[in-house]
Amino acid sequence: MKQSPLLVVIGWGKSSIFVIGALVWSSMLSGCQAWETRFSDDRTAVIEGSPEWRDGRFRNAEPSHTDLPKALLQALSGAPEDVPVLPVAVALTDPALLARSPDSGLRVTWFGHSSTLLEIDGVRILTDPIWSERASPVGWLGPRRWYAPTIALSQFPRIDAVLISHDHYDHLDEATIVAMRHWSNLFIVPLGVGARLERWGIAPARIVELGWWQSTRVGALEVSLVPARHSSGRLNPRSDHTLWGGYALRGPQHRVYFSGDTGLQNAMTEIGRRYGPFDLALIEAGQYSDAWPDAHLGPEQAVLAAKQVKARRLLPVHWGLFKLAPHGWTEPVERVLAAARCTSLAVITPRPGQSVEPTAPRPEDAQRWWPTLRWMSSEERPIIATIDGDPADRFAPITCRDASAPWPAASHDVGAIGATSYISVTRMR
Repeated sequence: MKQSPLLVVIGWGKSSIFVIGALVWSSMLSGCQAWETRFSDDRTAVIEGSPEWRDGRFRNAEPSHTDLPKALLQALSGAPEDVPVLPVAVALTDPALLARSPDSGLRVTWFGHSSTLLEIDGVRILTDPIWSERASPVGWLGPRRWYAPTIALSQFPRIDAVLISHDHYDHLDEATIVAMRHWSNLFIVPLGVGARLERWGIAPARIVELGWWQSTRVGALEVSLVPARHSSGRLNPRSDHTLWGGYALRGPQHRVYFSGDTGLQNAMTEIGRRYGPFDLALIEAGQYSDAWPDAHLGPEQAVLAAKQVKARRLLPVHWGLFKLAPHGWTEPVERVLAAARCTSLAVITPRPGQSVEPTAPRPEDAQRWWPTLRWMSSEERPIIATIDGDPADRFAPITCRDASAPWPAASHDVGAIGATSYISVTRMR
């Protein structure tokens, strides 16, 4: 069973009060569940009948590794340039633009972190929306957003569905969900998460719960929950009692993959085989650490995952809004671009709030809008997932000269960059 980092240091005495405070903050994000939600008998039967439910909780297909002492030290020390000093160069989202259908049939607006609006073949989808000031169960503690939302929730056109990848505070935000109680959209969530939405006043008829590889329809769009290598939980010792996952969205003309939070996993190639190729992949590339290499992909493995799921374009998400990990705030995008130079993968980097049509790219969809800061390359601090949780048995690192390009990174454009090297995914011992 997972143990809260807080419990590890309780015995340190009075001098550890600051440490305990820091760990309370970090544990809110990394695995402790919010006040326990009780499941109905019917929901309990469905949950416990899931192939992913084993020995009293949901489990990954591949176990994960965490170096807890190293993680605690990193949480206390932080990293240079880990928060913006100057205002972030966001774009105010235009409600009038969103009210018009995209000419290409596919449009994405990134709001920072993993919150996006996807418009796919006439269907509007919000992913992991968080409009609150903090990613936290309380308003006075926890990671604070770096800029205000680029559009008010009241300014959105009709939304057809909200997708939730898992119940961590930076992905399932109570205040945002409560603000949607009187909307007409569906909520599509992993198994168990629906009970929490019902507690918050969402009508059961508006909630669709899925297990891995299960699907539902929203208009002309097929929505499938796909495996992720992660965890669930909020402020309560009972973790992993709700499922987590990503989503494959397939419309008549376009397909999009949303990774949710995940480490590298063998299921990536199966996702690509079943549901790809994808016109666009929204893949988490930020909030990573070499102390917990299986919980998040990191930049280079985000590029690898995009190739494995057969994505034509990558929009790196899960960065640019909150400080949740010990790395520079611009490092995720810099390292993604460096790794992508080794492939034929096109990367789009809209500023928060900017709407782009990925299949009709423009130069401004991939312009540098973030400052040029010092960042650690993949060579300086590699993020390499373990195989089955064994730190001595890992996927091979990316073999690419440009993936460890020295600071500052080279400029980039919206087109695919010629592949002069390759990314491997074999075992490393």
